[in-house]
Amino acid sequence: MAQAIDALRHGWPIRVGEAPVLLPVETAPLPEARATRLLISAARAETLRLTNQRAAADGHSPVLIRAAEPLGLAEAFPVADPARDLDNPLKGPFAAEALAWREAAVVALQLARIAGVLPAFLVDAAGAGEAVTLEPGDLATWSDSANLRVATRARLPIAADEEAEIVAFRAIDDMREHVALILGQQTSDRAPLVRLHSECLTGDVFSSLKCDCGPQLDAALAAMSAEAAAGGWGILLYLRQEGRGIGLVNKLRAYRLQDEGLDTLEANRSLGLPEEARDFPLAARMLDLLGVRAIRLMTNNPAKVEALQKAGVTVAERVPHQLPANPHNHRYLETKRDRAGHLLT
Repeated sequence: MAQAIDALRHGWPIRVGEAPVLLPVETAPLPEARATRLLISAARAETLRLTNQRAAADGHSPVLIRAAEPLGLAEAFPVADPARDLDNPLKGPFAAEALAWREAAVVALQLARIAGVLPAFLVDAAGAGEAVTLEPGDLATWSDSANLRVATRARLPIAADEEAEIVAFRAIDDMREHVALILGQQTSDRAPLVRLHSECLTGDVFSSLKCDCGPQLDAALAAMSAEAAAGGWGILLYLRQEGRGIGLVNKLRAYRLQDEGLDTLEANRSLGLPEEARDFPLAARMLDLLGVRAIRLMTNNPAKVEALQKAGVTVAERVPHQLPANPHNHRYLETKRDRAGHLLT
């Protein structure tokens, strides 16, 4: 799995089981590679009018299409990226084909999501080179959280707490390092105030107004600081799962689609990516490594509560965590409430 993910990031071909060799459209450095068949998502095929309504119900499922003439990567990329539709409106003709290796195709699209690249492949491209191979079952047995370990820890004075501690976590098969910020002194008689915060470069660093991530991060640290001052403690789990798990580049593609009128979830679907791809059990593993069994969770997302409880963490209390809307993120917050099931209080 780790080798296959790395291969997709570098643009190298992969082969899942007995499926054909698949060359990632977005990252492959082979301008001479050409193929008549492409593997894309059902949502993308729906946009190209190559699938029916029932087949497109799961936008992340795979669809095999054939072009009338062999396509190079330059011609295939606009087919893969809906964010470029206004720049490249004419595509095809294409025809959908039967997919005899569906399980392998599902794994390939999942691998693309994990690697942070567009879910699109040239199939059996001439000149693709030697492929990294894996079996379809490898995906089911691979888990970020299973291999997670504490890498190191250190004192980290921050504005919210000059005595804060930072703990770094790393897995041998994942290049992302997750961290926990601990504010206050760990006590056995009071469950810590905990916030799961997924990485958001645009909100956390650049103070983007398109989301509420930056204000949520600041408010969580302020609440934990107050908790520590009152004799309690808090843990902020900073998870490297940008864009609900689809990666920074794909999140920015989704932003471009939002500017064209789609909401957050519709934009992810249009890209052929899951509406929610974060790994919340990863946070449960981090808490386990910290020796924490029961928490007071700052969230308005019931899915976080459910995922942690299923992973064996006792959520003793759900603490509401919501910030006011601004003119740029009010639709984003409405989408989280109306379509993603987030609570108001």
